[in-house]
Amino acid sequence: MAATPRFRNDADAASDADPHLTAESASTDRKHPVDETLPPLKMFTSGLQHVAAMYAGVVAPPMIVGPAVGLTAKETAFLMGASLFTAGIATLLQTLGFWRIGARLPFVNGVSFAGVTPMVAIGKDRGHDGIAVIFGAIIVASLLGFLLAPYFCKLVRFFPPVVTGTVITLIGVSLLPVAFNWSQGGNAKAADYGSTTNITMAAVTLVIVLALRKLLRGFLQQIAILLGLIVGTLIAIPVDITDFGAIKDADLIGFPTPFHFGAPQFEIAAIVSMSIVMLVCMTESTADMLALGRIVGRPADERTIEGGLRADTLGSAISPLFNGFMCSAFAQNIGLVAMTKVRSRFVVAAGGGILILLGLVPVAASVIALVPLPVLGGAGIVLFGSVAASGIQTLATAALEKGENALIVAAAVGIGLIPIAAPEFYHAFPKDLLVVLDSGISTGCVVAIVLNLAFNHLGRKPDQEASEREQSPAAAEPVAAH
Repeated sequence: MAATPRFRNDADAASDADPHLTAESASTDRKHPVDETLPPLKMFTSGLQHVAAMYAGVVAPPMIVGPAVGLTAKETAFLMGASLFTAGIATLLQTLGFWRIGARLPFVNGVSFAGVTPMVAIGKDRGHDGIAVIFGAIIVASLLGFLLAPYFCKLVRFFPPVVTGTVITLIGVSLLPVAFNWSQGGNAKAADYGSTTNITMAAVTLVIVLALRKLLRGFLQQIAILLGLIVGTLIAIPVDITDFGAIKDADLIGFPTPFHFGAPQFEIAAIVSMSIVMLVCMTESTADMLALGRIVGRPADERTIEGGLRADTLGSAISPLFNGFMCSAFAQNIGLVAMTKVRSRFVVAAGGGILILLGLVPVAASVIALVPLPVLGGAGIVLFGSVAASGIQTLATAALEKGENALIVAAAVGIGLIPIAAPEFYHAFPKDLLVVLDSGISTGCVVAIVLNLAFNHLGRKPDQEASEREQSPAAAEPVAAH
């Protein structure tokens, strides 16, 4: 398909998503902001900002799984480095892509937290054998997901604004408790968890980020989050909540040796469990791509989602080779894109390159780890709140006054908030179901889709169905061939 008409429509869509977009973005080369490259320094610093926003989320799963299966502290640190390395590979697959693999959006991939509970159950106290079984299950589940991607992406026609707005809002609201936990210190068992020092540092960082966004202009305003994290970390040093131990203990060079813990092992129960996790990840990634597509002004169609899901699943299949876990979308980085208005996928690709470097140079990774969690939590409130705000903006276009759309939003948001407002609500349910039920994003997404089908599709006449399809993201102007 010719690129020229596509860029005109994309520019118009981008202007709707960002009222501050200038004519410069629709310059004579008609290049969409998603495909723009920035000067090297801007590319690096903006990419580093994405890494800083996602770092804690990447290393948290191996920090939990490693000790649970019986690994030593050094082996757990190896898992953390491997997770950074494989997150970088998965991010490059998404942003740069090849063939029909990759969403080619500023889409960050990392270790999925959805798999932590089942992975702990699979490998608990089994040492290297437990890790090998986990890796075997991830490989099979990921390959199945790769085969399923062309069919799963067709669900996009059932994601009109009433559904996508609900899910985007839930993504942001579901992430806010993570920021609140970081603000308190991150470890509920620590003596200083929730201390006035930790919460004050989070508040100071939040104020710094807001002030920088208000006072700075141009590129410096775009990296306000990164600058806020640096200033917050410097302030935290005399407050004595910055841990330099990670730098002292880190190796200078380290490569995630393939199958470091032994060849993968395959157990049916583990494969079934991780396949369920994969379906959850694919659902969340679809919602995230729809959200990101609206934010950057390039609506995600079926082909984009198919490519994104293939990148997710291929990255997850490759990950165990280098001792990493299942990879999926990182919604917190969507908030960063929404806030900074930097929509270039090459910026996120630069972040993927930095992640690979951090995985190969543990001492460099430890520098990022210097950022105290309370400081990260203060910035996270802005990041995650930006995602929720984008969802509310989408809902404003969803014609809530028509039919039962308001009821769909009310039920989906209400059910999606259950795991957040009442974490023990499903405690009596089978553990296998908790993989889905404990994710407010997944349950809210399923409820929104089902209710939208029931109220807006079933019993509709063909002309009404056509009208619905015109309003769905899938009906957006198709983008040029990748």
